[in-house]
Amino acid sequence: MSSYDFLAGCYDQMTGDVGYRQWADYIQRHFRRHPLPGNTILDLACGTGSLTRELALRGYEMIGVDRSPEMLAQAAEKDWSDCPVPPLFLCQSMERLDLYGTVDACVCCLDSVNYVTDPRKLRRAFQRVHLFLMPGGLFLFDINTPEKLESLDGQVFLDETEDAYCVWRAEWSRRGRICSYFMDIFQRDPDSGLWERGEELHRERAYSVPELTGFLREAGFRDIKTYGDQKMRPPRAGEGRVFFVARKDVSSCQMK
Repeated sequence: MSSYDFLAGCYDQMTGDVGYRQWADYIQRHFRRHPLPGNTILDLACGTGSLTRELALRGYEMIGVDRSPEMLAQAAEKDWSDCPVPPLFLCQSMERLDLYGTVDACVCCLDSVNYVTDPRKLRRAFQRVHLFLMPGGLFLFDINTPEKLESLDGQVFLDETEDAYCVWRAEWSRRGRICSYFMDIFQRDPDSGLWERGEELHRERAYSVPELTGFLREAGFRDIKTYGDQKMRPPRAGEGRVFFVARKDVSSCQMK
């Protein structure tokens, strides 16, 4: 079992309630509060490009990066004709990010940071983001909190559409700080009408706010702030999602 090989084909159907427009609204609120040096945005771990599209529709020049070729194939099939500038998509892992130039902001949303289960790779990913950000550029990402991931232990979930069915269960490992999602996915073939079954394993690591703040500082970020779940205030106890916003120092004028 591997992540997104099978799920990619029905991911957009299963995540129709995510509210990507609201996510883009929230991101723009931070961009207005912390003006960017330019208009080029990196959507790191962009998946099928739904958030990429929302930001592209608002006039940003988008670069979407994801390690899954299956997810990027779904992104490429979207209609981008109504976007002022169609995005560029690259198949890369976070820790090996390698762009052609700099970007003015990087967003990494929907707990994608949790999916980097090796802290060494996550530290490297933060360093790569910092490297390709313009001085004064912004890095915005969110995480599922350790409390939320632990609370999922033993729970079973069901997602269903007309042509897809997914049942998944969560298991929490306190020792490894890993929440594993075991998924059984059924998709209806549009040509034959027959159902296909696939299995996938997804894993998220629990990172604490102090731990991630340390990784950001180590990578060179400054002015690091945390916010509640799509809120413009500090996170409160018990919130399941926390947002980070960090800036590359304007004095960082050369790439390493």
